[in-house]
Amino acid sequence: MTALLEVTDLVKHFPIKSGVVIDREVAQVRAVDGVSLALEAGETLGLVGESGSGKSTLCRAILQLIKPTSGSVRFAGEELVGRSPRELRRMRREIQMIFQDPYASLNPRKRVGQIIGDPLELHGLASGADLKRRVQGLLDRVGLRAEHYNRFPHEFSGGQRQRIGIARAVALQPKLVIADEPVSALDVSVQAQIINLLKELQEDFGLSYLFVAHDLGVIRQVSDRVAVMYLGKVVENADADALYGRPLHPYSNALLSAVPIPDPKRNTERERLVLEGDVPSPINPPPGCSFHTRCPWCTEVCKTETPALEELQPAHAAACFHPRNLPDSAPNST
Repeated sequence: MTALLEVTDLVKHFPIKSGVVIDREVAQVRAVDGVSLALEAGETLGLVGESGSGKSTLCRAILQLIKPTSGSVRFAGEELVGRSPRELRRMRREIQMIFQDPYASLNPRKRVGQIIGDPLELHGLASGADLKRRVQGLLDRVGLRAEHYNRFPHEFSGGQRQRIGIARAVALQPKLVIADEPVSALDVSVQAQIINLLKELQEDFGLSYLFVAHDLGVIRQVSDRVAVMYLGKVVENADADALYGRPLHPYSNALLSAVPIPDPKRNTERERLVLEGDVPSPINPPPGCSFHTRCPWCTEVCKTETPALEELQPAHAAACFHPRNLPDSAPNST
């Protein structure tokens, strides 16, 4: 079966230029550096990593909001890279995005009815009284009221604004929604409400989600599979239960060891893996494995050779020469 979304060797480098009269490229920011992943219909793929790992840039490159440097993005079997704006406009009916900041992602000069209704009108799906009826129906579906139709974004709380953004994203009944940290700017109690709403909408509309977050607790609640990013690369990809139960990559182990357990005794007794140093600069990433500068199990091979993302256990891939939590008989487990 063909995946709904297939990303292959996607690269996005931003040039750094210098010069007074003539700009010349002096370096590149390697924001996304050869990412491959796939998403099946009806599935939620969680994308997790520290700030600056390239998650948001990857999302925008998938949507062609920024043009990739190289690589392939196939949606429902059709290539998106290199398509004209007119062709992309047609295909974007099937792919929508929920943005991280509910304050900056809504036009402050437009009323809620316009914000949600514009996509429907732009694609010729509704107008006039039918448009207003459909928008009010969407407002009701995301937990707002019909009378909110004529209000401006500044009249709403952060959680309500994110509900407006969600209503806009599902208005065209897309197949795929890319949610770029949709709850990170919200209070914890509101986060739970938004996550439950997204789950309900997924069941009602048959949506697939690419769900981005840096909070592993949130990712665990919503994801069927999880991809872990570090410095522009995917370093581990697995079913959620497998990754949370037996993470293979040292970086994944470090992320999970930082997640608090709701049991004071277990939280105190467990071994913590504390990473030293900062994430290297994407302008000048280290040679070999990008994580070797912070990895407690680093050896000479890690400093000179780049590990490939390989399946080390069924449906569980990692890019590491010394993976953790493998059976004792498995190679490279020490």
